[in-house]
Amino acid sequence: MSDKPLLSPEELEALADGLDTGAIAVDTGFNTGAKVRKHDLASEDSSLGVNLQSIDMINERFIRQFRLGLLEVLRTSPRLNPSRVQILRFGDYLKKLKAPLSVNIMRANPLRGYAMVVIEPTVVFSSLDSFFGGFGRGVSDLPPGRMFTPTESRIIKLILNVFMRSIKEAWAPIYELDFEHVSSEINPQFAQIADESDLVILSRFEADPNLQNRGFIDLVYPYAALKPIRDLLRSRVQSGDGNEESDKQWRSDLELAVHDSGVEIQVLLGHLNIALSQLETMKDGDVLYFKKPELARGYISDLPSFDMEIGSIGSHIAAKIVSPVDPRML
Repeated sequence: MSDKPLLSPEELEALADGLDTGAIAVDTGFNTGAKVRKHDLASEDSSLGVNLQSIDMINERFIRQFRLGLLEVLRTSPRLNPSRVQILRFGDYLKKLKAPLSVNIMRANPLRGYAMVVIEPTVVFSSLDSFFGGFGRGVSDLPPGRMFTPTESRIIKLILNVFMRSIKEAWAPIYELDFEHVSSEINPQFAQIADESDLVILSRFEADPNLQNRGFIDLVYPYAALKPIRDLLRSRVQSGDGNEESDKQWRSDLELAVHDSGVEIQVLLGHLNIALSQLETMKDGDVLYFKKPELARGYISDLPSFDMEIGSIGSHIAAKIVSPVDPRML
């Protein structure tokens, strides 16, 4: 096959001029009105299945468990604000990261591939300060090659243990995942859980331990790893843990707590109507006569609640509940 171009530069220039001036007709041929859609065979279509709303709900459940776990081991309960789950290329995600970071590779059995947990140094140093009785002050702008000390690595391990336990519980209503720590890096470029052109699912949790320092914790899944369970993610995420016995216990505890609440009851013995002119001319010693009803009315928060008999016990005035009143029937 010859490498010589079919058209010379002069012919190409003449062809371009003809198209610009309209001398050469365009839009001729067959099926010129057919709509086309660009398709890249080398890229993966992110519209084929993973329900990001389900991931958002899993993350909300994870935050509750994670905060309680950190409170137990670090003596602090950081404020976590989840960002919206994103699908992006792994190479684009790596470009946004700056070493040093605590980059941890996880195996999420039985899913294929590896997940990645990235902890920003501010979170590490804030947790370290809180653990030793400080106010959660962090450190930023570390040198790129700076390694974590054994003490800092121990704090990272504590955070990861709570993280893996919490994310496992968050996934439990959907799918049983068992997270296992594989390796750690400080440079995200060395943590290749996917090719740069592959899609990943990013869940970012902004951490603000004491409103003084801000950091983040990222959880990154390979998109291909979640596609086999996309049908489960399309289904509705359970809001509870599915344990009916725990729901009954929660309802019983709530009922007992409500029973201990204090309420104020007002008893209305009777009422009468008078003219405003009569009220204005009243003075000390005047007597108003009215017919006492058979039963008094008890009010709670200005709502009629009971019909009551009025009497006395010793030197005290007493009210006996005769029957409840339904305000909707009045």
